[in-house]
Amino acid sequence: MSRSQNRLDELRSRLDEINLQLLNLMSKRGAVVKEIGEIKKKQGVQKFDPVREREMLEQLVQHNTGPFDDETIRHLFKQIFKASLELQQDDHKKTLLVSRKDHPQDTVVMVGDEPIGNHRKAVVAGPCSVESEEQVRKVAESLKRQGLRLLRGGAFKPRTSPYDFQGLGEEGLRILRRVADEFDLKVVSEIVNPADMELAVQYVDVIQIGARNMQNFELLKAAGSVRTPVFLKRGMSATVEELLFAAEYIVSRGNRQVILCERGIRTYEKWTRNTLDISAVPLLKQESHLPVFVDISHSTGRRDILLPVAKAALAAGADGIMVEVHPEPSVALSDAHQQIDIDQFETLIADLRGTGLLSESDPASVASSGR
Repeated sequence: MSRSQNRLDELRSRLDEINLQLLNLMSKRGAVVKEIGEIKKKQGVQKFDPVREREMLEQLVQHNTGPFDDETIRHLFKQIFKASLELQQDDHKKTLLVSRKDHPQDTVVMVGDEPIGNHRKAVVAGPCSVESEEQVRKVAESLKRQGLRLLRGGAFKPRTSPYDFQGLGEEGLRILRRVADEFDLKVVSEIVNPADMELAVQYVDVIQIGARNMQNFELLKAAGSVRTPVFLKRGMSATVEELLFAAEYIVSRGNRQVILCERGIRTYEKWTRNTLDISAVPLLKQESHLPVFVDISHSTGRRDILLPVAKAALAAGADGIMVEVHPEPSVALSDAHQQIDIDQFETLIADLRGTGLLSESDPASVASSGR
C-alpha cells in the first residue's frame, strides 16, 4: 500500500471520529434546546427569538478562523438553529392533549346517549338556518322516519355580508329544542359569542364552532369551560395543525368532548364553493384521537356531487358527514344553492346505506349552524 493511500486512510479515520464527535455534540445541543423549549413553554413566550439567533451568529463569525468563510458558517448554523426550533415544535406536538401520542385510543364523544366515533358512521343533517318551527319540524320528521336522531340548524349566523340574514338568535334555539324534544332528537347549533355559551347549553346538545370562528380563542376557551360536546370546523384557510391547536384550546380547558370537521378550504378552484381536502381525514385520524367529520355541503356548494363526495369522505375514514337539508331550498334565507330537499336527502341516505358505507343502525347526527 502506498504512503499516500496510508495517509488517506488515516485522514478518513480521523474524519469518522470527528463526525461522531459532532453527532455527540449535536445530541447534547438538542437536549439543551428541548430544555429551553420547556422553559419557554411555561413562560408562554415565543420559541423563535430572532435577536438571540443574530447574537449567536455574530459570536460564531467573530470566532471563525477558517477554512470556511463567514457566509458558510452563517448558513451551516442557521440550518442547525432551524432544526433545533423544529425539535422544540415536534416535542411540543407530542404533548398535545388532542394528539394520539397522548391518548392512543379513539375518543368516543357522547351526545346524550348517542356515541360519536365508535366505528358507527353518523350523518349531521338539517337546515343551514332556523327560519320557522314548521321548517324545522319537516326536516325533523324526515330524520325520525329514517331512524336518525341528530338535528342541525343555525340560530346565530355569522355571514360574510352584514346585510344577509343573521339568524333568529335565542328564538331559533327555542325552536330547535322544542322540535328536538318532540321527535326525540339531539340538537347542534353554532355559537359565535363567548357570552352566549351559558345560554347555549340550556338548549343545545352539541355546540358548533364554525370555520369563521375556528381561531376565535376566547370562544374556544369558553367552549372548553363547559362540558357540552363541541363540533369544531376547520377554518377556510387553516392548516390541519392549526385545527388541532384550536381543538387543544378546548381540551386543555377540560372539555375533551370535541368532534373535528373538515369543511373544505379556499383555493383558486371556482367550480366548487371550496376545495375538499380529503387527505385531512386520514391525517387527522392518524394524528388525533378525536372523531372526524366532513361537511359535504360547504366543501362543495353543489348538490349534484354530494353522493360521491360523501362516499369519499366515509371511505377515507371519516366518522360521519354533515349535510344541509331544507324543505324548500329555493326559498331558503341562507345557502339556498347548496341545500338539498327532503326527498334528495332521503335518497342520499338510502344510496349510502346501499353501498354499505352507512349501515341501517348508524345514527345520522348532529345539529349545527353555519360554516
